[in-house]
Amino acid sequence: MRGFITDRSAPRGLRLADNLPEPEPAPDELVIGVRAAGVNRGELALLGQRDQDWRPGQDVAGTVHRAAADGSGPPEGAPVIAIVDGAGWSQRVAVPTQRAAALPPDVSFTDAAALPIAGLTALRGLRRGGSVLARRVLVTAASGAVGQFATQLARAAGAEVIALVSRPESALEARDAGAHDAVTSLDGASRFHLVLDGAGGPVLKAALAHLAPTGLAVTYGGMAGAADFGLGNFLGHTLVGLVHSDPENERGADLAVLAGLVADGRLRPRIGRTENWEKLREVLDDLAGGRFRGKAVLTLAQS
Repeated sequence: MRGFITDRSAPRGLRLADNLPEPEPAPDELVIGVRAAGVNRGELALLGQRDQDWRPGQDVAGTVHRAAADGSGPPEGAPVIAIVDGAGWSQRVAVPTQRAAALPPDVSFTDAAALPIAGLTALRGLRRGGSVLARRVLVTAASGAVGQFATQLARAAGAEVIALVSRPESALEARDAGAHDAVTSLDGASRFHLVLDGAGGPVLKAALAHLAPTGLAVTYGGMAGAADFGLGNFLGHTLVGLVHSDPENERGADLAVLAGLVADGRLRPRIGRTENWEKLREVLDDLAGGRFRGKAVLTLAQS
């Protein structure tokens, strides 16, 4: 079986190995024949942190190569979406059935592979705010993968969505994703019921200053660095940190929600780069250099 492993002597620290062992699934795991795999910005950092021969890749879509022995999960041959801790950039990968979901027939593998980490983060962040119907929601880092999904999901939930972007040229993208308005500064902004923050640093600090009484800020990223907070930033407000994996046992169910929203047109993955998986190192170079916008997806032909 072929798949990528970390190799400090190879370009980008990655090598496409040809002799990896086949997955050995537990009774509650299915084996996916991977047809598309997502590339997340966070994986750039992971590649430099993991040991030699680690197998990267977390967002996958494909068909069930082997159904779970305990009878849970989709049957053999079914198209699925899943999230794994590693080994997703391989021809086949074992996945606990609670981390997988069947794909609707009109959702492509490419679109599905763009969903897991970014989509779960956006969906679960929005849920922390409760009902946002007719309420103002601020999405920071709105041109990023999570921000794009958060904007669309908040709009679908009936919120008045304000997107905070770093550059004026990103405003059109944010509005296209469903934002009612897109701004590059919060100066003079009205209060928000909910802040979904992927920036951190001074951006998060400024957003806290514009929370309504009893408002909530959910932060999941720190691209703008560390934030300098004082007690006054929290009076009457709540700030929570979020990771996409919590709750663990509902990831498959939430992936099914996201795939369903794509199927009915309420969620549109923004894919900036689709390449054969053998060009992974080029994709990583371009991702690190900011040479495309939107998600990167690798495609695999099954053998």
